[in-house]
Amino acid sequence: QVQLVESGGGLVQPGGSLRLSCAASVSIFSIKPMAWYRQAPGKQRDLVASITSGGLISYTDSVKGRFTISEDNRKNTVYLQMNSLKPEDTAVYYCHCRQYGMDYWGKGTLVTVSS
Repeated sequence: QVQLVESGGGLVQPGGSLRLSCAASVSIFSIKPMAWYRQAPGKQRDLVASITSGGLISYTDSVKGRFTISEDNRKNTVYLQMNSLKPEDTAVYYCHCRQYGMDYWGKGTLVTVSS
């Protein structure tokens, strides 16, 4: 059983920054790839960024150049640094991993971008 706990969400003005954290209950070496998804009100959950065990990183087009996914293996934590935030980035952000064919999700952290 893997537990994922997100933190770092909040209210930020357009152009601002936030750093989200996803703390895993197991070594993140065993649950790669790990990914951040987001779900805006009334919309489906979409992939934002992911990182594989080989260090390959990918981003959805709308966040390229603004968001950065990174990891701290000693802390079993994956981060999402979000800069130049826009109102359309408002969503609940979820951490995801897969282990032995099972999908695991955190409960999410709300990011609201508004003036």
